[in-house]
This record gives sequence, structure tokens and C-alpha cells, in this order.
Amino acid sequence: MLAAFLADAKSTIKARTNRDETGATAVEYGIMVALIAVVIIAAVTLLGGGLISTFESAECAIKGGEYTAAEEAGTDPVADPATPSSCSV
Repeated sequence: MLAAFLADAKSTIKARTNRDETGATAVEYGIMVALIAVVIIAAVTLLGGGLISTFESAECAIKGGEYTAAEEAGTDPVADPATPSSCSV
């Protein structure tokens, strides 16, 4: 009786340690992809306005003008995109 119990316990332990973990790996990759997407969205949201301003400033410098950012002009480019930054050539 004890031998049968130990044999059953041994086979149960062996079955639990030899489980297929491919589903767990897929879940882990899914979580990593979701976290990377959140980081990319946050970076674009936080840096988007600054990048636009930087490129507009560079464009104005190439044209030989003086750049005035929308923030300096007293407008919010995110809330009011119809009032962009200006470049005086």
C-alpha cells in the first residue's frame, strides 16, 4: 500500500514538473509587447510637441528666418493647432 502511494506520488510530481510551458512563454511575450507599446505611446505623447517645434525651428533656420514657437506667442499648439508657430523670413 505504501509502495503504491509512493509510486503514485512520484508519478504525480514527475508529471507536474514536466508540464508544457509554451503557453506561459506566449503570455510572457504578450506582456512584453504590451509594455513596449505603452512605452512607445508615452514617448511619442511626451516628446511629440517638442519634436515638432525642433523641426519647425530647423526649417526656419534653413530658410534664414527667425522662429517663434507657439508657446512663446501665447498659444497652445496642442489645444489650438490652427495657430501654429511662425517663421519670419
